[in-house]
Amino acid sequence: MSLFWRIFLLNAAVLFAATALLLLGPVTVSAPVLLTEALIMVLGLAAMLVANAALLRIGLAPLQRLTRAMTTTDLLRPGRRPAVSGHGEIADLIRTFNTMLDRLEAERAASSGLALSAQEAERRRIAQELHDEIGQTLTAVLLELKRVADRAPVPLRDELRHVQETTRDSLDEIRRIARRLRPGVLEELGLISALKALTSEITTHSGLSVRCGFDSAPPRLGEDAELVLYRVAQEGLTNIVRHADARQVDLTLRRTTGGVELRLRDDGRGIGTATEGAGIRGMRERALLIGAELSVGRGRARSGGTGGGTDVRLRVPISEDAGDSGDGGEIDNSERSSRSSKNSRSDEIKGSD
Repeated sequence: MSLFWRIFLLNAAVLFAATALLLLGPVTVSAPVLLTEALIMVLGLAAMLVANAALLRIGLAPLQRLTRAMTTTDLLRPGRRPAVSGHGEIADLIRTFNTMLDRLEAERAASSGLALSAQEAERRRIAQELHDEIGQTLTAVLLELKRVADRAPVPLRDELRHVQETTRDSLDEIRRIARRLRPGVLEELGLISALKALTSEITTHSGLSVRCGFDSAPPRLGEDAELVLYRVAQEGLTNIVRHADARQVDLTLRRTTGGVELRLRDDGRGIGTATEGAGIRGMRERALLIGAELSVGRGRARSGGTGGGTDVRLRVPISEDAGDSGDGGEIDNSERSSRSSKNSRSDEIKGSD
């Protein structure tokens, strides 16, 4: 039955009941209208309106639930659907809305995947150019400065040494930027080594204390899943350094039932009531690419602190076959070691400072 006929029949039922009471009841209306008769008519009208409002509220309740679902739907938190209830057009409307959400989530995941893939490809290209072009140019400048400094008069030698140190620092900074753009350690040595290198770099340049806890035999993951885990850890640590005013961070990667969990807990000021920024939304988009779930909550406050910190968890599901870390893991590690040795030999051939 359509929504029009449902509302029409509800109103008709109320009017029919009111007419039946007037016809069958002892109530009469005289002219002029007496006060008692007017009071009875007013009370009857109020009862009719209340009954009509109650019936309409019951009939339109599924639409109110659908409205709440529409206002709270977030494509970065997929899977939430309003329950199909009601009859006729109302149930069809809820089903249509759920179908639209399925399509929008699939389209967003596909477009986000293309955008992030293009972003990673561009990062890889820029990192390669920084390493091959600018890095090699600065290396040549360092060698030329050393040759000039050896032949320069003594008064100029100290100044040339200072220029050498400045150039060497710039070269180290360019290499650090290239490593952040393209996690070569992730491709060569695996996720655990890449996370250790990341925390070491964060600790060196920010003074933040990072405590790591990794399973000794983590399950095998695909390249996409490892890259997402690494990027989420990288973005989380960067946000902590920039905004959290934290002293200590706990970074853990544990195997759980049906998957793995990456967890970042700091003792900073916490998020509070602030809205999620581009960093967290970017982490959520990356999590959607591999069907993972990202949650952000309160962490642990340091002694004397009031912020409460932040607790970021990324749960990545894996299949039972992928979770087997047997001979395949050893083959992957040997291949990565082979690639690492080849890359290190290539760097030695290209030259260093």
